[in-house]
Amino acid sequence: MDRFDLCVVGAGPSGYAAAMRAVDFGKRVLLIERGNIGGAGVTNGALSSKTWWELARNVDLLYKNRKRYNINAPDVNFDILKQEVSNAVEERKEMLLQHLERLHSTKVNGLVTFLHGEAYILSPNQVQVKTEKGTEVYETDYIVLATGSRPRMLPDIPIDEEIIFTSDGIGNLKDFPKSMVILGAGVIGCEFATIFSSIQKTKVHLIDKGEHILPFEDPDVVGVIEKNMEDHGVLIHRNSRMIRMDIVDGEVEYELEYTSGLKEVFRVEKALVSVGRVPNYEGMGLEEIGLEMDGRGIIDNDTQTSIPNIYAVGDITADIALVNVGELEGRYAVERIFGTPARKLVYENISTIMFLNPEVAGVGLNQKQAEAKGIDYKVAVVDYSCIPRAIARRNTQGFVKMLVTNDEKMKVLGMRVVGNHASSAMQAVALLISMSAGIDELAECVHPHPSIPEGIQECVRLLLGKSTFKPNAVNGKMAYKICENGTCKNVYS
Repeated sequence: MDRFDLCVVGAGPSGYAAAMRAVDFGKRVLLIERGNIGGAGVTNGALSSKTWWELARNVDLLYKNRKRYNINAPDVNFDILKQEVSNAVEERKEMLLQHLERLHSTKVNGLVTFLHGEAYILSPNQVQVKTEKGTEVYETDYIVLATGSRPRMLPDIPIDEEIIFTSDGIGNLKDFPKSMVILGAGVIGCEFATIFSSIQKTKVHLIDKGEHILPFEDPDVVGVIEKNMEDHGVLIHRNSRMIRMDIVDGEVEYELEYTSGLKEVFRVEKALVSVGRVPNYEGMGLEEIGLEMDGRGIIDNDTQTSIPNIYAVGDITADIALVNVGELEGRYAVERIFGTPARKLVYENISTIMFLNPEVAGVGLNQKQAEAKGIDYKVAVVDYSCIPRAIARRNTQGFVKMLVTNDEKMKVLGMRVVGNHASSAMQAVALLISMSAGIDELAECVHPHPSIPEGIQECVRLLLGKSTFKPNAVNGKMAYKICENGTCKNVYS
């Protein structure tokens, strides 16, 4: 019976990262994946959807610049765009596979064995793997579970991944639907609403149970996104509850009830159900070996589960379901197993980006979160129209917003950037948050010119009372407020 130092179940972002970190320690690693290498992060998630978004953004730019370049409306070919997405996915998968093969053949820093098959945990030190060649049992000192998640299904909706589909079924589309309803106004739902409405071949309906989409974000952020969606023809069903969704004559019929009591029935060609994801932990023997779980995922303490030599990372836990977070957890778990992590695993400085129109990037707390925690803060906002790079791009829609503590130290609490190149300077601010540092150093840092990060610098200077532009002289394009007990007051009148 072959023995390994570490067995990693799942070769998505978190599992792959864990395996590669174990290689750094010179350990023998068994990496098992039952589906596609790279997991949902490549095939049905981040890479594929963001490739769609990039292509859709290019189409949108053609529409916007028709008069400037005297061109007709673009004739968008669905098959070509779909092939581009497929090419991107296959390119990444091939790179990951070739990397594994070379590590295995050259035995660089240790031996990585990759198996495509079904894993079943027989005991804390034994893993059974079923492949095309048969079933084998392997001994291992440690196990890292990284089996990811899948789209949440709703029992009353007949999801067939053809007419009514989840994000996993996007690849089954044969053409742009003439109309489509999206159930769920969170990040994934809003990203796909952005993609299809930008290409302008699909009338998009978006069902939102609340007053606004993206309920976790601040109203000023949401306002920009909603305006652009509606300018692109998206019908947002606000304050609505879906009573039913059925397939009728090959199309989708859905009925809504609004908070006013009004009921309406709509008919569209396709439907996308985007109501979150659920962890993949069934059928692996975890209950049989006594691993603690709940409805949200495997229960862990800094990646370590209730069984000391078994760790869980990525979407299978109840932590933040993001590729960069999964990779961070995978690496951290292996560092705990074979070494000592240089720093504690924290989530306060995780940078995020939402691929909407325009982009929305963030790190740390927004105003809603700060107020929910009862934190008093100072906030500065600089409009994109004050940033030369945005002016040069001929697109000044957006803003930079930074929150700091309401004291002399002015430690960074969080930042949101809405607009083109929104994520270009997140890491500097994320580093300040992780260091629990103030903003003085960032104010004096010389930023490249012209660049979007100059807007962040101006935000910091505004908080320090030494901005280039003065808020009371730029007609509402800048703001500096002190927020205490849920009430914000302008510093400059």
